[in-house]
Amino acid sequence: MSSSEQHEPPGRTFVEATAPGESRVSVRGLWKLYGPHPPEITPELAAKGKAELLEDSGTVLALKDVSFDVTAGETFVVMGLSGGGKSTLVRTLIRLIEPTWGEILVDGENILDYSQEQLKELRRTKTAMVFQSFGLLPHRNVLDNAAFGLEVQGVDKQARYSRTEEVLELVGLQGWERAYPDELSGGMQQRVGLARALVLDPEILLMDEPFSGLDPLIRRQMQDQLIKIQRELHKTIIFITHDLSEAVKLGDRIAIMRDGVVVQIGSPEDIILSPGDDYVEQFTRDVRREAVLTTASVMAPPGAVVLDHQSPAAAVQAMRSNGSDVTVVVDALGHYSGMLTLEQATAADRAGEESVGSCLTSEAPTASPEMPLDDLIPMSLAAAGFIPVVDDEGKLVGEVHRMALAGSISGNRNGNRNGNRNEDDAAQVNDGGVQGRHAKERSRPGLSPAEGGRPND
Repeated sequence: MSSSEQHEPPGRTFVEATAPGESRVSVRGLWKLYGPHPPEITPELAAKGKAELLEDSGTVLALKDVSFDVTAGETFVVMGLSGGGKSTLVRTLIRLIEPTWGEILVDGENILDYSQEQLKELRRTKTAMVFQSFGLLPHRNVLDNAAFGLEVQGVDKQARYSRTEEVLELVGLQGWERAYPDELSGGMQQRVGLARALVLDPEILLMDEPFSGLDPLIRRQMQDQLIKIQRELHKTIIFITHDLSEAVKLGDRIAIMRDGVVVQIGSPEDIILSPGDDYVEQFTRDVRREAVLTTASVMAPPGAVVLDHQSPAAAVQAMRSNGSDVTVVVDALGHYSGMLTLEQATAADRAGEESVGSCLTSEAPTASPEMPLDDLIPMSLAAAGFIPVVDDEGKLVGEVHRMALAGSISGNRNGNRNGNRNEDDAAQVNDGGVQGRHAKERSRPGLSPAEGGRPND
């Protein structure tokens, strides 16, 4: 009997849990039971929870029907309370713990079919793991501890030292190469552990609560260090934590587990704004929304705009028909040009100006989709009206209104994100849904007037 036959019960249909982009790791219908268990998943078994299964059969349910995808270069955070199954899950991903049923696909290959040699190769070359316990060898200095994996692989001394010194600089340990573990702080020891993993240049980095044993200040420093490293290396990271603040700071997406079950998967903004149940909401209650959410989570799609080649008379007519005293001006490709008030347009029309391009308020503040609400709030208070949102290509991708901003901070998930610009635009916003921290990439299509924006004719 093959490994896949052992791990895949007959007739089982696995739940698809795809994410945009190329999947590097895919988990399908993963179960882990300790103790007596049936040869296949039955409806009765699937209906039982952790406590009921333990009471009825003495079987401990560690993972139940877990499915998700992790895309290349993504930081995917799994969080939950102790006993939720998150550490069991990350260990099954390289078969340190053998799952009972399911599939684990790495680059499309089911590793449950791997031989021991293939599995060893996966662990040595494609993946690396960082544990909460540093596991440093006390008789080796920082350089030799970090280079240990390369030594095991048979890399010659000069080459492994050269590579390791580069990585030690990356993690902030340049100058500490000759120090020994007992001469280092906890945070520095964990940096050595991280360097030991990165020196192997793995495509997939598994991190099991690596910072949870550190003091709060050092923990924040390590989080910042990991973010910096990820921006440079773009690894596929699966990160385990019990701290939601850490999860929202590090994760592109978050999976929340309870009693071996994944109860919600989403971006940090999705988790904060739309918790799936009371359990998830309890995690989010003490999180400062303005420190987590970005402009993309509260912005509305662009409302009516004026093209920079249009006449002031056309702009006046458009603003009056929309019941607005200010509008955004863009070029034909949707690039933001500036703001135009009704007063400015009227004066330009009287002066005989041919287009609105000569009378814009170009110094009006704009926000980027990635701007934290902490920075957006004072900008909104100082602004005369709504704030245009402009991406890194200079294109108008949305607008932010005070009512939407206040509703998001207060926890009003049903607030009107378009504020008071006009009723038609408010109806459009209510159909728009919440955009996550990658809204910039998803928003570009259709935001210029030529591609589906709403210029005034």
